[in-house]
Amino acid sequence: MATKEAQAQLVLLPERVAVVEVKVHQIEEKIDDLKADVKDMHDCLDQTRDTVLAQLDKMTDEYRTNAEKYYEHANHLNEQQSAQHNELADKIGELERVKNKYTTYAMVALAFAAGTGWLNSVSFPHILKFLGL
Repeated sequence: MATKEAQAQLVLLPERVAVVEVKVHQIEEKIDDLKADVKDMHDCLDQTRDTVLAQLDKMTDEYRTNAEKYYEHANHLNEQQSAQHNELADKIGELERVKNKYTTYAMVALAFAAGTGWLNSVSFPHILKFLGL
């Protein structure tokens, strides 16, 4: 014989089972939604990966092309700079030769002027006497 309390719980049992079934059904729906969301996210990640890899390949090709152009341009600029440096070195060398030439002329002229000044400051007849002339 079932007690009154047991009988009351047996009466409530179908209602409780129905509530549990509803909750299980709701959980199953949420799991299905999560599976769909995960699949969508996975597809999105695949597309993003493919896009990023394609862009990376494109950027790598552009880099290689531009790097070659850069080095060609850098070599061309280096050749131009070397030619300019050589030209300037020649011009500087020519200026140094001219400077040395005029410096030598100036030193000879200064020595000549100093010698002439000394001769003018000294009484010329005394020198002749000194020399015995």
